[in-house]
Amino acid sequence: MAFAITRTDLSERELRAAASKTVDAKAARRILALALVLQGVDRKSAAETCGMDRQTLRDWVHRYNADGLEVLPDRRSAGPSPRLSPGQKAELAKMVREGPDLETDGVVRWRRVDLKR
Repeated sequence: MAFAITRTDLSERELRAAASKTVDAKAARRILALALVLQGVDRKSAAETCGMDRQTLRDWVHRYNADGLEVLPDRRSAGPSPRLSPGQKAELAKMVREGPDLETDGVVRWRRVDLKR
């Protein structure tokens, strides 16, 4: 086997129990794959049983060895940064609440293209 689990704080049974308690299905599969590795199942079989390839399982084993179970759930991205500053957002909200003026804005209701302008 090209890699091994070096953390000894959780046994195979405890890993399976942790997998059954988690609400994140992807994390549960990863934990079960780790339990299979601890059981002595070969890397290819453990990976295929849990729906991943051998390299992915290897990466998760290294992460688990380094940081434990906390790293197995997916990390949520913060998403793209807002294009408008807080001041611009406040100004836009004020414009939308007040509505357009036909004489100055030339429209009777706001469209996105009008607000962009």
